Amino acid sequence: MKRHGFTTLFVAMAALAAAAQPAHATDGYFAHGYGMKSLGMGGAGAALAMEPFGGAVNPATMSFLGSEWQAGVNWFSPRRDASRSGSGPAGLDAQSTSDSEHFFIPEFGVNWRYNPTLTLGLTVYGNGGMNTDYPGDEVPAQSACVQFNPNPGPYNLLCGNGRLGVDLMQLMIAPYAAWQFTPGHSVGIAPIIAFQRFKIEGVQAFDNPFLSTSPGNVTNRGYDNAWGAGVRVGYMGQFTDRFSVGLAYASKVDMESFDKYRGLFADGGGFDIPSSMLVGIAFRPTDQWTFALDYEKIFYDDANSVHNPSSLMVNCAGGQSSACLGGGSGAGFGWQNVEVWKLGVQYRMNDAWTFRAGYNHTDNPIRPEDVTFNILAPGVMEDHYTLGATWTIDRMSSLTGSFMYATRNDVSGTSLLVPFGAPPTTTETIGMKQYEAGIAYSRRF
Repeated sequence: MKRHGFTTLFVAMAALAAAAQPAHATDGYFAHGYGMKSLGMGGAGAALAMEPFGGAVNPATMSFLGSEWQAGVNWFSPRRDASRSGSGPAGLDAQSTSDSEHFFIPEFGVNWRYNPTLTLGLTVYGNGGMNTDYPGDEVPAQSACVQFNPNPGPYNLLCGNGRLGVDLMQLMIAPYAAWQFTPGHSVGIAPIIAFQRFKIEGVQAFDNPFLSTSPGNVTNRGYDNAWGAGVRVGYMGQFTDRFSVGLAYASKVDMESFDKYRGLFADGGGFDIPSSMLVGIAFRPTDQWTFALDYEKIFYDDANSVHNPSSLMVNCAGGQSSACLGGGSGAGFGWQNVEVWKLGVQYRMNDAWTFRAGYNHTDNPIRPEDVTFNILAPGVMEDHYTLGATWTIDRMSSLTGSFMYATRNDVSGTSLLVPFGAPPTTTETIGMKQYEAGIAYSRRF
């Protein structure tokens, strides 16, 4: 490729990275897939070489893809709400819907077949994120919130003041190399450079010396940034022209601490990105049909701030300082490890059109006992249905579109406010459904 071609590609990559916006992803806070073709197949792609997104899925697959680049954007629309009931005369009952419903998430990848056995490339993608934006003032001033927050009301759903919500964005830059060490078998590696940005508003009820190791560094501090690094490795075996297997593992990404929120996240502001493992198979019974099945496990217990139970705050109030927000074993969101199944099918109708469909099922990581704190991050999705299509414009270029609908899921549990004086019948419910649609342009070189 000519030098000006590389320059254009990397300028485009920088623009996409700068434009990345936060959203709330679907397999917990990971996206249900990466790359527009994979998104149309329920996120499956561990054993397929369809597009230059090996840095996000399985770098070994890139040995079987030609030289090409792809850039696209997804419109993502999560619909989230939360409610509280059963508080009786305490006056804590309320419901609210998050205002932010529209996000645009860019993607970019480039794959270069350096020689028949060595492939180099780069993937830029959003790992996921969390975003909620409740308007506040749902709970009246004449309520039991005054027991948790000395500031005058009205209050939001977590007895804080003003708008309530979080804004987390994670951007991943993953250069990769794939080596086909023998015909049909490849290994790959992708160092991961991660950037994340975070802010939280409206949790003043938790910003005190009884619940936090660092009062004043819990809420309403504006955005804080952190960098980190990890690695993804993979293998792909093309055992026959019709059958392939893929394996990949992504390490935990060790992130810098959010210093502005050292009184909120465990380990003094730590917020590492969890590790994951991926296994997939692909079967092509004919030249027209392809079937793919992936299994993924996401290890949320790698990140204390995400995994530690929110109920540890009760121990904090009882004098166990390490259990306080920001402590070495501090309270978190209580997310459990999840297993994800991704099933996709592709039908190549003719030289111009290819169609796709898929289904993605993930465990809900949030237990009923952790619902209260997860009003901020209601990542309760389980079932996702996808469609996609590619139009081959000419020998060098194509357009791909995808659509995803995730059906509504709800989780209810006894309020975390009960141990602090709320009536024992106080219950909260969080729920969400999602829509996503995207388009990407690919060009060979």
